[in-house]
Amino acid sequence: MKRTFSFGLWTIMHRGGDPFGAPTRGPRDPLDAISGLAAHGVQAFELHAEDLIPWGSRLAERDDLIRKARRRMEDTGVVCVACGSDMFVDPVFKDGGMVSNEARVRSLAIERYTAAIDVGHLLGAPLFNIWGGRDGAEVDAGRSPIDALKRLRDGFNALADYIARQGYAMRLSIEPKPNEPRGDLYLSTVGHVLGFIATLDHPERVGVVPELAHAALAGLNPAHEVAHALYAGKLFGIHLNAQRPLRFDQDLRFGGANLKDGFFVVKLLEEEDWPGPRTFDARPYRTTDEQGVWVFVEGCIRAYQILAEKVRQFRDDPEVRQILQDIKRWDTAEVDEAAEPGGAPRVFPYERLDHLVLEILMGTR
Repeated sequence: MKRTFSFGLWTIMHRGGDPFGAPTRGPRDPLDAISGLAAHGVQAFELHAEDLIPWGSRLAERDDLIRKARRRMEDTGVVCVACGSDMFVDPVFKDGGMVSNEARVRSLAIERYTAAIDVGHLLGAPLFNIWGGRDGAEVDAGRSPIDALKRLRDGFNALADYIARQGYAMRLSIEPKPNEPRGDLYLSTVGHVLGFIATLDHPERVGVVPELAHAALAGLNPAHEVAHALYAGKLFGIHLNAQRPLRFDQDLRFGGANLKDGFFVVKLLEEEDWPGPRTFDARPYRTTDEQGVWVFVEGCIRAYQILAEKVRQFRDDPEVRQILQDIKRWDTAEVDEAAEPGGAPRVFPYERLDHLVLEILMGTR
């Protein structure tokens, strides 16, 4: 299966700033970011509409920027696979977008989302992905979480209806995260999102985009989070990166931490032949310069390719195959004496199997 690798434009355009320090890199034009991705073996990108079109731009300015982006996409062969909207920087959304206690702010959030949906459609994006970074709370006394979920339901229903009325060939997705920038976000994990989607008027139009770092922030197994979305038929996208548990949202380069987590996510995607783009949502280190950003891009892609090769090696390893065949036989075999009450307990060679994963990942086998 041919893989499509994708990056969020915001990752390439990130200037290295953080809550404690000013940017360390200069600004990068979004069109140049598209060209740079193509030059480094990337086939697709995601974006927030505001990465390309500053909010408040006139319609003529918007259309001109979209024309330029489409021309750059045609020239390079790079496609847009998802669009979203920046609903977390503007101070007006300090209490959230679709959950804000101000009705006017909730209306503005829908307005900005629908404007961004239009941009995504014009760029040919088949997916509109929403990460509600401010749709949460620090003070639970200030808003009932039931009211928040009702507001989110109304908002997603309105967006799905807008897409349908416009006749766009686009689906909606939700990117869960447990916390940050709010103390607690209402749509925290894949499980939360799947339960929420079931309450919508048209659940078939909405899916999930898990992110590895967000799962780690919740103390969850990233591969299990992805598996739940796959099993439900709701894996509309994925954001690959790395994260050390119990830290702030680090957005480390894919392969930069927790190799076993990355291995089992890649194993799941490859073995299930998931056809979607492998999108990297990470940030170059603050110590990286403008040219080093492309080293970061190449590193993310190479890490996935290495882990995919390790998946193949794991699958073809004779000892691994024998252990897995034995386990499968136990599941289908007739009851034997070892399984009878009082018989010898079945021995599960998981210690050896887990060690073989380590050996394969370390290249010592």
